[in-house]
Amino acid sequence: MNLFGTIRAPRELVFGSGQRHALGRIASSMGKRALVVTDARLAVDAQFLAMVDDLRKSGVEVRVDSSTLPDVPVHSASESADAARDFAPEIVIGVGGGSCLDMAKCVAILLTHGGKPQDYYGEHNVPGPVLPIIALPTTAGTGSEVTPVAVLSDAERMLKVGVSSPHIIPTVSICDPDLTLSCPPGLTAIAGADAMTHAIEAYTAIRRDAVPGIARDRVFVGKNDFSDHLALRAIVLLWEGLESACKDGSNAAAREKVMMGATLAGLAFGVAGTAAAHAIQYPVGALTHTAHGSGVACLMPYVMRWNRPSIETELTEIAQAIGLSTDELIPAIAGLFGRIGIPPTLRDLGLAEDRLDWTAEQSCGIARLIQNNPRPLPLPDMRRLLEAAYTGDASLID
Repeated sequence: MNLFGTIRAPRELVFGSGQRHALGRIASSMGKRALVVTDARLAVDAQFLAMVDDLRKSGVEVRVDSSTLPDVPVHSASESADAARDFAPEIVIGVGGGSCLDMAKCVAILLTHGGKPQDYYGEHNVPGPVLPIIALPTTAGTGSEVTPVAVLSDAERMLKVGVSSPHIIPTVSICDPDLTLSCPPGLTAIAGADAMTHAIEAYTAIRRDAVPGIARDRVFVGKNDFSDHLALRAIVLLWEGLESACKDGSNAAAREKVMMGATLAGLAFGVAGTAAAHAIQYPVGALTHTAHGSGVACLMPYVMRWNRPSIETELTEIAQAIGLSTDELIPAIAGLFGRIGIPPTLRDLGLAEDRLDWTAEQSCGIARLIQNNPRPLPLPDMRRLLEAAYTGDASLID
C-alpha cells in the first residue's frame, strides 16, 4: 500500500477548558501591538473584555476592531485594514465565529501584502507569510482556526469567494470550549452541522495520485491517510455530542466534543478539501441569504447518496465508527440534521424552483470543489441532484 498523507496546521494548537486565559502570555511572546478583530456583539461581552485586559496586563498594546459583519463583505476587509495601518500591529487576533476569524486572516493579508482582497481569490495567490495570527473561536463549526481558507462575500459576483493559502493558517489557535457555552441552540446546530459536513466531505473526497509536489500545487489535495484519521474522529465526536449540545447548551462534555470535532474537521478539510455540497451552497447561499451551515447540511445527504457508488468503503467505515450499518448511515445523518433543525430540502431553505438551472450552472463552475468530488457531476447530473434536493425525492439520484 502506498501510504500518503499531509497535514497543515497552526504552529501551536491549544485545546481545553480555560485555555483562553493563556492568551496574554502567548501574544506577548509574538509582538507588542495587537489588532483584535471581533464583532459588535462580542466587543461588549465580559469574557472578551477579560481577554483584552489580560493582553494589556501582559504588556501588549491593543486596538479592537469590532466591525466584522456576517459573511465578511469584501469592502469591509479593505476598510478594516486601511483603518489599522496607522496602528502598525505586530499581531492580528481573531475572536469570534468563522466570520471574525476569516476577517482577521484577510486583514493580516492586506496589512502585509497590500492590494485588495480580490487580488488573492483562489488558491496559492498569497505571495508569502502574513502577520502572525492568533485565533480564538467562540463557535464550533467553520474550523477557520486551523484552516488555510478565508471566505468573503462579493456583491459584484453575487457569490461567496475563497482565499486559500497555507500562509493564512493561524500561527496559534486557542480552542476553549467554555467560550461556546453561551452559544444559542440555533447557532450551535448550524455551526455543528457545518463541521459534520466538513468531516464527511473530507473523508469521502477524491483520492489523487500522490505525485511529488502535490501539496505545493494544490491547497486541497484530496483525501489522504492523515486527513482520514482526523475526519473520522471528527465525525464520531460530532455524532456523539452535537444533538446533546443543541438540546442543553450547558452540557460541557457535549460542548467539548463538538468543538474538538469541529477543529479536527477543519484540520482534515484544510488539506483534503470539501466537495459538491459546498460547491452547491455557494450559489444557494447567494440566492437564499441563509446560513452556510444550514445549506451544506441540507445538501449533504443527497450528495452522499449521489456519491455512494464511489464511496461505499468510506460509508461503511463511517457507519462502523458510529455503530450503524452502511444502509442506515445516510438516513441517520439526515435524521440528526432534522432533529437539530436543519431544513430537509432546498425548497424549505427558500430556493426558488426557477433558479435551479442557474444554481446548477454556477455550482459546476466552482471547479476546485467539483473536481474534489469522488463522483463526477457534469451539468445534467448536477441538475438532477438539485431536483432531488429541492423536492426531497432522493430516488431521482438512485
